[in-house]
Amino acid sequence: MKNNTIGSLTWLRIMRFANQSNQLSNDFLSRFGLTTAQFDCLLQIQVYQPLTQTELAEKIIVTQGGISRMLARLEREGYIERTQDWKTKTIRLSDKGEAVLQRAIPEQLAFQSSFFECPLSGDEQKLLYQLITKVQKHSMKKKLPPV
Repeated sequence: MKNNTIGSLTWLRIMRFANQSNQLSNDFLSRFGLTTAQFDCLLQIQVYQPLTQTELAEKIIVTQGGISRMLARLEREGYIERTQDWKTKTIRLSDKGEAVLQRAIPEQLAFQSSFFECPLSGDEQKLLYQLITKVQKHSMKKKLPPV
């Protein structure tokens, strides 16, 4: 750990925060019968519906196999509907999916916001958002170093 740079320490801190936040969010969202991955999936469907499984996979961080299992479960539980029009299978939220999101979204947003609102001032929150956005956009252009 003596050779860590501020960049590597920052990355480690972000990773620890993300893991802890996801664990707490999973616990929090369990009151709605959802995991964070399922919540994200339903939210993306709500925003972009109707969409295909491939389009959805591009919007969330789940493998193709993982998304197939998740969609099967969400369909079995009545949160989504999949319809086939010739060769294209599309995904939409069901009424039950819309209802669970209507209840979960405001509570999840408040819960997530509390991670930042409690320890940071309004100006600090804005600065953190700007900095993380800048780093995230740069990471999208990042290439792997040669082997």
